[in-house]
Amino acid sequence: MEKIVSLCKRRGFVFPSSEIYGGVSALWDYGPLGSLMKNNIKNFWIRRFVHEKENVVLIDGTVLMHPKVWEASGHLKNFTDPLIECKNCHSRFRMDHLEKMECKKCGSKDFTEQKMFNLMFKTFLGPVEDGASQIYLRPETAQSMFVDFKQAQESSRQKIPFGIAQVGKCFRNEITTGDFTFRSREFDIAEIEFFVKPGEDEKWFDFWLLEWERFFVDLGLKKENMRRLEHKKEKLAHYSKRTVDIEYKFPFGWAELAGVANRTDFDLSQHSKFSGKDLSVFDEEEKKNYTPYVIEPTMGIDRLFLALISNAYEEKSGGRTETTESTKEMEIILDLSEKISPIKIAVFPLLKNKDELVKKAKEIYAVLKPYFSVQYDETGSIGRRYRRQDEIGTPFCITVDFDTLNNNEITIRDRKTMQQERVGVDNLVQFFRQKIDL
Repeated sequence: MEKIVSLCKRRGFVFPSSEIYGGVSALWDYGPLGSLMKNNIKNFWIRRFVHEKENVVLIDGTVLMHPKVWEASGHLKNFTDPLIECKNCHSRFRMDHLEKMECKKCGSKDFTEQKMFNLMFKTFLGPVEDGASQIYLRPETAQSMFVDFKQAQESSRQKIPFGIAQVGKCFRNEITTGDFTFRSREFDIAEIEFFVKPGEDEKWFDFWLLEWERFFVDLGLKKENMRRLEHKKEKLAHYSKRTVDIEYKFPFGWAELAGVANRTDFDLSQHSKFSGKDLSVFDEEEKKNYTPYVIEPTMGIDRLFLALISNAYEEKSGGRTETTESTKEMEIILDLSEKISPIKIAVFPLLKNKDELVKKAKEIYAVLKPYFSVQYDETGSIGRRYRRQDEIGTPFCITVDFDTLNNNEITIRDRKTMQQERVGVDNLVQFFRQKIDL
């Protein structure tokens, strides 16, 4: 885990937030490469579950919502963790995490009684900071999909079954954080609320569980590092008929990556009750109204990002790169899928002190850049440049050499296979469109 954190910081994937001021616990900034990769994950998710589906629409709800939303959803009452405090050092912990914590670093076993702590961040709407203006940062994206249910359905002319998808920022005032970006106070969630007819919910639950698992495998996660965890009935959330977590074997152990929940008709019924608005639908066949059940597949983008980096991280002894250099250095390779790699193609002139090679390489870089995320690099030996790109997961490297000036062909190296081939410069865009799944 330390090596992954070091790589992420050194190569511009993830930085501690506000680091020049000492940082803020469990808040992270995504750097030049991390932000590209994170957006690639989001875009691939939208393509898979919105563009390629006929019955899923996308919305972008607000972070701030009417306070009544959280009363109706049960968050004001139920979105809590058991909190205890050490009477000696005053460190605070979740009761269920106590055994994992160091606190105990002070040696004391004298704790306060358990209190329930609400995880929602509070703020105020308008200039007066009083109870009437109190509002919350959303801890999940789901609720805007429920309160926008009717408008989304009618404006998109959807019929049951259909889904509403959303990717967005969420905030939770976590008591116990740690494990890098796994448990953060600000994070992105990607989820779908899929509305179905009661009685068809179990069929759709199984469908979305498989869809979620296929998505992870298609991004490159190893099947052997994933497993299902069925929630026991006595431990289900207050709204859930059934919940299954998809766990991933992170470097620190098995932990939740994503999940699928059968929320029944709880959410639409609650919002109908609290808002006074009818959120039922009319069944043409049975000629009566009913409140849809909801199947909720949800995943944390930041956790998926961490899983993908962990899954892709490899160390190999020197000699992997095909150069005349002899090296015993340990090479770091990120075996990322081209779907999500931050840089798709790197362009090198063989030598940086040969103007004609540099000019040609920059011309190729300019041709490719409108279509792909491309990086130009002329610093150091070819072997060093290859290793830099391997370390950030770049799938393809182009080398412009003296033969290029004569026959207009360049050498392309594939990171996965280590194979090299000569390709005509005029066909490059078409060549990479066939190679790279955008």
